[in-house]
Amino acid sequence: MESPSAPILVASRSSASILTGNDGHPTIPSRGISMIGQLVGHYRVLEKIGAGGMGEVFRARDERLGRDVALKLIRPASSDNPDHLHRFEHEARAAAALNHPNIVAIFDVGFEGTTPYIVSELLEGKTLRQRLSEGPVPIRAATGYALQIAQALVAAHERRIVHRDLKPENLFITNDDRVKILDFGVAKLQAPTGDGRSADSLTTITKHGAVIGTVAYMAPEQLRGKGVDHRADIFSFGAILYEMLTGIRAFRGETEVDTMTAVLREEPPNSNLDQAAIPAVYQDVLRHCVEKDPDNRFQSAKDLAFALQTISGTSAFKISDLPDWRPRRRSSWLPWAVVALLAIAVAILALSLLVRPPAPQLTYTRLTFEPGTIYAARFSADTRSVLYSAAWNNQPVRLFSTVGNSPLSQPLQFSDANLLATSHSDELALALHGMHSGQLEIVNGMLASAPLAGGSPREILSDVRWADFDASGNLAVVHYVDGHCRLEYPVGKVLYESGGWIAHIRFSPDGKSIAFMEHPILWDYRAFIRVVDLSGHMKTLTPEWESADGLAWRPDGKEIWFAAVGKGSNLNLAAVNLKGKTRMLLDLPVAIDLQDIAPDGRVLVSLNTTRLPMEYATRGSKEGVDLGWHDWNSPRDISRDGKIVLFEDASEAAGPNYAVAARKVDGSLPVRLGEGSSGGLSPDGKWAIAISPSQRSQIRLLPIGAGQPQTVNVSGVDHIHTGWARFLPNGERVAVNADLIGHASRCYTVELSTGVAKPVTPEGVVCGPVSPDGHSIIGTAADRSVAIYSLADGTLQQRIPDFDNTLVAVQWTDDGKALFCYRLGEFPSRVYRLQIATGRTEVVQEVKPGVTAGIVMLAPIVASRDGKYFAYSYNQTLSTLYLISGLH
Repeated sequence: MESPSAPILVASRSSASILTGNDGHPTIPSRGISMIGQLVGHYRVLEKIGAGGMGEVFRARDERLGRDVALKLIRPASSDNPDHLHRFEHEARAAAALNHPNIVAIFDVGFEGTTPYIVSELLEGKTLRQRLSEGPVPIRAATGYALQIAQALVAAHERRIVHRDLKPENLFITNDDRVKILDFGVAKLQAPTGDGRSADSLTTITKHGAVIGTVAYMAPEQLRGKGVDHRADIFSFGAILYEMLTGIRAFRGETEVDTMTAVLREEPPNSNLDQAAIPAVYQDVLRHCVEKDPDNRFQSAKDLAFALQTISGTSAFKISDLPDWRPRRRSSWLPWAVVALLAIAVAILALSLLVRPPAPQLTYTRLTFEPGTIYAARFSADTRSVLYSAAWNNQPVRLFSTVGNSPLSQPLQFSDANLLATSHSDELALALHGMHSGQLEIVNGMLASAPLAGGSPREILSDVRWADFDASGNLAVVHYVDGHCRLEYPVGKVLYESGGWIAHIRFSPDGKSIAFMEHPILWDYRAFIRVVDLSGHMKTLTPEWESADGLAWRPDGKEIWFAAVGKGSNLNLAAVNLKGKTRMLLDLPVAIDLQDIAPDGRVLVSLNTTRLPMEYATRGSKEGVDLGWHDWNSPRDISRDGKIVLFEDASEAAGPNYAVAARKVDGSLPVRLGEGSSGGLSPDGKWAIAISPSQRSQIRLLPIGAGQPQTVNVSGVDHIHTGWARFLPNGERVAVNADLIGHASRCYTVELSTGVAKPVTPEGVVCGPVSPDGHSIIGTAADRSVAIYSLADGTLQQRIPDFDNTLVAVQWTDDGKALFCYRLGEFPSRVYRLQIATGRTEVVQEVKPGVTAGIVMLAPIVASRDGKYFAYSYNQTLSTLYLISGLH
């Protein structure tokens, strides 16, 4: 179902066959030499230069203006075809409405008798199809061509004109390397706003039932005959860019039907991009263009153009910096710079996705330039400065402040302090001596207040994770007490208590309510956006998001803006009003964390590239072996011989319910065992535990080798927690963390034959390693105190002397006398052997990933019972702080 239309013009004397038919070969004109010398209107035909499915193209002389032009005449055989006549007229009307250097210029339109014609500029050069016959386009040239195409699409789409047939044959490269889009003959003028028709009502099917467009470059919705809009052109653009960079079509099949199937169901092969050494930043742009669902693509050609301008370093958008300021270059930055800067470049492309016609110009001001992680940022009381806490250049977290309009920052005098909030009088709420979780929140922090002008912090309350000031300078806090997160306002008065965890509390502009995120599952980032008034009446505004991070009120109080993942893995910026109506503001290819919104509407965000790699080490080794798969892996167990690591894949590729996978340490590829959050391996190494985030009272046993999964429906609990589950040594029971509604979490054992759950620790005490004889289990209380409990009757058997509550016990040694542990927040991290009888520790192994910048935490660590093998993950987040003006 190739398009019946070919490029409408052009060529040079050096490439007389530049116009081709749909099979890529020259098309023989029907009039040929008989037209030479004739007048068509006031245009003298000089020579025939090509033909297409609808018309013939001639070089002609404009007798009035004395210039050579391209003259296209419709074929006589098509003059009775209403679709062809309509499309021919449509082509002229659409293209003539455009005035852009990258779109072929239409000079005139008319009729010679009953034959319509179009007069356009005459181009010298060759089509992109001809250029691709020579091989792939070098990346710099391809970027230049792509940017020109995108800018032309911006101009067309702003006039609500969709091309619908972008392909290499319809792209012309002039002798001076300018790209021209040809043939708007199948363009569609979108219905103007307010005419009562939606874009979806305007289909791609002609009255005679023919599908318009060229199969290999058509968007999936176009192939299905559904309504299309400007995003169909973006899909076609992505397929073309892929072909320019690799020299291979993005979607290929032996037959037309096979090609259509590839467009509808398959992804362009990454192997071609990797073989062509295409940088990841370009691959991200490509993937964002060719998403099957148009809602997941770039939402405008302007966004696409901005992305290309950004990664090519030619951005014409206004990005505020001091003209003569340049960050100092240091050779030690090189290992992270290539990845981080390219990733940040892709990130800032996403900030334009809020733009919708009519669109204000967005202004981006970059505020930070160091390698590391931003944990929190707020405007000062006068909103002229920005305060933020960050860990730069492998140093501990500190507080910084921007200086006026300068991009330079100065450190404040506070050390080991994380910013929580700022008041109207420039009082700071700080979390002292806290640790960071993988979501950058503070754990076990001491709430303190301090004036921005100077002075030592005044300690207020321990175990505070979030805080915010009301207009009078009083604090609301998230207080962690007895295993529960409590939203307190004022401090001590509980407005709301969660069985999961609460984050990002913010007072409304009128001070009458507090918005927050509630994560109902411990150790999981799924979240609801909720609001509670000062009397404790709570309202849920959104359904559950797969992940959420960052929240602030719009200055007028009508919406709450937040960053969340609806699908995929990147945090997008969304808004919800108090009636629960949600709208998407920015659709990002990488993560954004909303930090603050000023009264004048300026938005403070951090752009984060985050990954959770996984490594493996043997005792005594100096460096780990990379075992990562996708971008978010967490080890759960190691086989007794140390040859297999069981892990959880929580990447976008794994799906919304994660995946359990196993990988041999010999370098072979991982094996996906099944869906779910991973637990541990059975004593014989033949089964792995999977806990479903959605089926919350169910355990699945997945075979490591051949076999079928087994499902165990658990009675006696309402909700089994993801993140930890272990077999007991007999292989007939498993230990899990779970809870009943209205009760705190605790450790249970589950009989696999019956599914009956039995509590084995007090409420609020969760599971740890199981003893090698299967009689005892380590229990960790909410205050991180550790004790040994009986698996028979749940009685406390022994407390471990001098157990540091920053230690995490990961495995019981084979002799039953010691535990392997690691310390939260320590980097580089160490594995310790802790003697149960005395509490004495000795270092067994140091684990340190090869990268250092942006390491938020190193966890979890798992160890074999003999202490010879270790696997670990580390959260690496590289951040850049930006100020955005113009978001609405």
